[in-house]
Amino acid sequence: MNETLAPAAPAEPVDGVSTLTVDLGDRSYEIQVGDGLLATAGDRLKPAMRQPRAFIVTDSHVAPLYLEALERSLEAAGIECHSVELPAGEGTKHHSYLWQLTGWLLEHRVERSSTVVALGGGVIGDIAGFAASIVLRGIDVVQIPTSLLAQVDSSVGGKTGINSPHGKNLIGAFHQPSLVLADVGVLDSLPPRELLAGYAETVKYGLLGDAPFFDWLEANGPALIAGDRALRREAVIHACAAKADVVAEDERETGRRALLNLGHTFGHALEAETGYGSRLLHGEAVSIGMVMAMEASAELGLCPAGDAARARRHLEAVGLPVDLSKIADASWTAEKLMSHMTLDKKVSGKRPTFILSRGIGKAFTTQDVAPDFLRQFLETALRG
Repeated sequence: MNETLAPAAPAEPVDGVSTLTVDLGDRSYEIQVGDGLLATAGDRLKPAMRQPRAFIVTDSHVAPLYLEALERSLEAAGIECHSVELPAGEGTKHHSYLWQLTGWLLEHRVERSSTVVALGGGVIGDIAGFAASIVLRGIDVVQIPTSLLAQVDSSVGGKTGINSPHGKNLIGAFHQPSLVLADVGVLDSLPPRELLAGYAETVKYGLLGDAPFFDWLEANGPALIAGDRALRREAVIHACAAKADVVAEDERETGRRALLNLGHTFGHALEAETGYGSRLLHGEAVSIGMVMAMEASAELGLCPAGDAARARRHLEAVGLPVDLSKIADASWTAEKLMSHMTLDKKVSGKRPTFILSRGIGKAFTTQDVAPDFLRQFLETALRG
């Protein structure tokens, strides 16, 4: 039976804000999606806080743009603010910055009823959420994602962590936020490359379990990327609704939630080989990884070749990378990439888990990918 995601039901907006709920019993929380939410963040956060003290974590790219506005909104709502700025980039997901961040929180007398506020993209959300999960044995965190990737994916679901020399996100914890505020207006300031990286994670939801959403993206993706806020809002709502449904069913990724890693087993190996730097953004790695997963499925006779070609065509048309050979250098080998895959979080019994496809919207998980097939497939992809 196909392990697919059911199409997400759209949320009804109230005063221009759509509210979704991640149903986790007494740990349930809201995702609010709208345009201009940063200006009213204080009033939105206060009901979700146990104490009116916020410890804002942001980065050097986001701080000049949005930190002052957030602080002003929180202070107007009577919330005491402290803020810290970390360097931008994947390199910040490192134990040295985690140590500095937890030290800063303790130096500023954080309490168990205080709240960490993650203002930034996926990197800030991951490290701030992880710090909140371990300082004082766990305090609340609010996610205010400022990148498309974070809004459609990483800010929802409670995955937090840092990278290790052994692999991506191998050190971390599940720590659900108490609120997620996704202001689509802030996406206007994203560099085009960062926006496209987030778009790859948006396409993922269509490819893995919602063929009509992929159809919608084929029709509307170019306008969404060009700046249409209404389309961006609709895409964020749809992706968040799909993820909220999966997280409510499988919070700790013991089953269905693994489908959300479509393209990631391949993609994380590519990121490890490039050193988690600016050479290859996470969403770019996922784009290549999704194409590889679809094409491997087609070669195995699982997926119609036309569906794999359609996925490649759409991602390439909007400007995302789709070819392994175009990012690899002469030092890359199939064996190296396979070695990275054995350190993936989804390894079980020393065998990597792959998310493959029986067609657009029909993803499934498997460990039954023969090493000889994988080696040959990677060697062919490296040659181009």
